[in-house]
Amino acid sequence: MSRSTPWSAFALIAVLTACGNDDAATAKHPAPTPAVAPAPNVEAWALPAGEGAAQPDLALAPDGRLLLSWIEPVADGHRLQLASAKPAAATAWSSVHTVASGAGWFVNWADTPRVHALPDGSLWAHWLRSTGPSRMDYGIALVRSVDGGAHWSAPLQVHPAGTRGDHGFVTYWTQADDRVGIAWLDSRQKAAAAHATGAAHDGHHGGGPAMMLRAALHGPEGTQEAEWPLDASTCDCCTTSSAMTDRGVVVVYRGRDAQEVRDTRIVRLEDGTWTAPRDVHADGWRFAGCPVNGPAVVADGSAVWVAWYTESGGVPELRAARSDDAGDHFGKPVVLAKGAQVLGRIALALGDGRLLAAWLEEDGPPASQRLVLGRYDADWGQGERIEVARLSARGRASGLPRLQWSGGAAWLAWTDVHDGKPVLRGATVR
Repeated sequence: MSRSTPWSAFALIAVLTACGNDDAATAKHPAPTPAVAPAPNVEAWALPAGEGAAQPDLALAPDGRLLLSWIEPVADGHRLQLASAKPAAATAWSSVHTVASGAGWFVNWADTPRVHALPDGSLWAHWLRSTGPSRMDYGIALVRSVDGGAHWSAPLQVHPAGTRGDHGFVTYWTQADDRVGIAWLDSRQKAAAAHATGAAHDGHHGGGPAMMLRAALHGPEGTQEAEWPLDASTCDCCTTSSAMTDRGVVVVYRGRDAQEVRDTRIVRLEDGTWTAPRDVHADGWRFAGCPVNGPAVVADGSAVWVAWYTESGGVPELRAARSDDAGDHFGKPVVLAKGAQVLGRIALALGDGRLLAAWLEEDGPPASQRLVLGRYDADWGQGERIEVARLSARGRASGLPRLQWSGGAAWLAWTDVHDGKPVLRGATVR
């Protein structure tokens, strides 16, 4: 099912690929230091999803359980399913619970439902549903369960009723034992401007008003207790990510300026106030559109690690950087992967003092894509590249890989294609 490629060979490929590009840029973003490591153990992980399942999410509960959710088609539309497993017995899945089911859903390969578990035992989840009349009028339906997912609250709409435009690309965090934080991309100002001028709000392109990043806190009964605008100009459809530091939560996302530079930004909620947006690194990637390829972040204390996709040098590239002051400043980025084969869609996790990054690349026949896992030390060095799986899925059909660390192993879930239909796959790496 898989194979491991020595990092030294991968580093040589990266150097040869870069020779025809900007040598100064390559020197500025050096590849991680090669290391000798034990051969990884990659095993298939059987998932409880049925035929046609896609758009997985993989979350970690406070007790170490893995929470797997996914969307599958039903006669009247779609349904969101949820199951859990303990790492020590990962094939012993809980009963599969239906979070929600029905018609009028907005289903998208990149803007997918997510789940989150709080220390008080509650589970939170969302999906996207049409708010009409335009195809791009849809919103976030947020629900809560207090019995392990058997029953769910009536859905709450995160953004104000009657707000036009699209709202999605959600990230969650634990604000308190019984309070969840949520950030999302919000097109209310973009949709309002389009409606006022009679222009079509046709989705995610350059020009015109920008999307926003907004955030809110929801309490034990699901009620929204606070809501903020975080950035008035963001990329239209890139995933967001969040992590908790010892100075508050940080949220990373792809920004957008007046010159269509779309680099990764970060904000932090500290003592009830959000910091001003700042660049993780000024790549200077000018792109009058949305790459649908957002950043990822993990944190431990004051240490923050961010990884992201860019084409600022003219070649697809995954970069990563570290901050030691909760995101105020970042060191020079390193290159995790570079070349035309890099698709990105990166996921991050922390495990036993190591950083783990999963991403997708194009592959040669008979496969179409490959899922890669990189393992690094805390400074993004001592890199090891592991090919977890080869996929039959093409283009966006593979969606976004998901990654968590629990019980001494990395757990991955992703969408593949079998006999022309989507299917969920999983693997563990030790």
